[in-house]
Amino acid sequence: TKGAWVVKDIAGVDEKAGKVYFVANKDTPLEMQVYALDLKRPDAVTRLTEAGYFHNAVMNRTASRFIVTRSNASQPTQSYLADQNGNRLAWIEENALKPGHPYYPYLASHRAPKYGTLKAKDGTTLHWEMITPEMEPGKKYPVFVEYYGGPGTAQRVAHKWENPLTQHIVDRGYIYFQIDNRGSNFRGKAFEDQLFQKLGTVEVEDQIAGIEYLKAQPFVDADRIGGYGWSYGGFMTLKLLEKHPGVFAAGVSGAPVVKWGLYDTHYTERYLGDPNKDPKAYAAADTIADAGRISDPMLLMHGMSDDNVVLDNATALAARLQAENRPFEMMLYPGKAHSAPRDIHVWTTVLGFMDRNVKNKR
Repeated sequence: TKGAWVVKDIAGVDEKAGKVYFVANKDTPLEMQVYALDLKRPDAVTRLTEAGYFHNAVMNRTASRFIVTRSNASQPTQSYLADQNGNRLAWIEENALKPGHPYYPYLASHRAPKYGTLKAKDGTTLHWEMITPEMEPGKKYPVFVEYYGGPGTAQRVAHKWENPLTQHIVDRGYIYFQIDNRGSNFRGKAFEDQLFQKLGTVEVEDQIAGIEYLKAQPFVDADRIGGYGWSYGGFMTLKLLEKHPGVFAAGVSGAPVVKWGLYDTHYTERYLGDPNKDPKAYAAADTIADAGRISDPMLLMHGMSDDNVVLDNATALAARLQAENRPFEMMLYPGKAHSAPRDIHVWTTVLGFMDRNVKNKR
């Protein structure tokens, strides 16, 4: 295949018919669809799944049947059996939002996302998503900005079902916003490569571009914007607070990498290179040196049994902030690993912090 799109998976191959079935975002970066390609006519790519959904698919060995999963912003994940032409043969799980469904009681307040684009400094198109509460004319609203930002590992803006937690955030009176910065997944190698040996730079610039867009909206209170990120997103919070004091009313940094020498070599050296040969890239990505620049309210969180981003990261940052006489809040989770964000106490703490420092800021 060729074109400005990404093939995510090969679903199956029909050797007799000379066809390849694959999952890709050929029509829009915001949707994964299932396609068929005739090897004799490789330019003739046929979409087999319905537009408006984000799909995944697996195929049997004879390339006669698919199991397809899909969702969109208004429909939680469904799965069905399809033939080789994409025709649905039977629902495996229709997951219809009807009485008896766990989410049905919340449908009345469900808010659909709005999608849009803006330009990065270098002209690259960036995709954003915004979910707004039911807004009153003339009223300005606080914003909860969430990000991950790491290279090649996450796409946050897509036509798929959101974690219902985002709806809870909106129900609390926030606008929810996220933008996929340069380096994020499914936009191609050139898009990802912009972070090579530049962690903490261009992805931060792109998040700032999103925040500047927000501040220009008449319904946004520019003084009440808060940022939240976990793992690489926690690192992003630190870089945003260090490089751009005042951009957030407050920031939450969960399980951040603060010194890349403390992180997995297979990931770190892929994006920063050899620390002995490329020390400048590591120094630029470090968050300890500039920790004293953090002047906005910050909540630092970490699972004490985290074997991915080890606790030494949080304690090193805390020690530096204390040495710099910088106030901050901290919450540790005994026995919790890197997946601590699934804990209800984490989100009670995050939202309480945001309410105090962002929504109720005076």
